[in-house]
Amino acid sequence: MTDASRIAEHMDVIASDGTKIGTVDHLDGPDKIKLAKTTSPDGQHHYIPLTWIDHVDAHVHLNKTSVAAKAGW
Repeated sequence: MTDASRIAEHMDVIASDGTKIGTVDHLDGPDKIKLAKTTSPDGQHHYIPLTWIDHVDAHVHLNKTSVAAKAGW
């Protein structure tokens, strides 16, 4: 399980293929991240479930490729 306390606003969210898919806006409830719409290609907010997170260091790293993540948000 991901330690949500390590996730901070403005962290890059990186897919498993190395592609940046967005920037953390904030945690939305206990189980998902809301991505900033300013970094979204379509100008919309998107949500990433915490179950998609592989690990958190200086960035949030997902266990999904960018294609899979975008298909699921």
